[in-house]
Amino acid sequence: MQVPLWFALAVVGYLGIKLIRPPAWLVAVLLLGGFLLADSVLAPAINGFIK
Repeated sequence: MQVPLWFALAVVGYLGIKLIRPPAWLVAVLLLGGFLLADSVLAPAINGFIK
């Protein structure tokens, strides 16, 4: 069974927010920070660290 990555991330994010109940500002900071890092000069370094 193949699940699209965006769908898996959405499900994990939804369950994480429902079960752990982090503050809304923390969720916003993580989303915005991830978005900004993905388009920065640090992206290749982060990609190499993750793989």
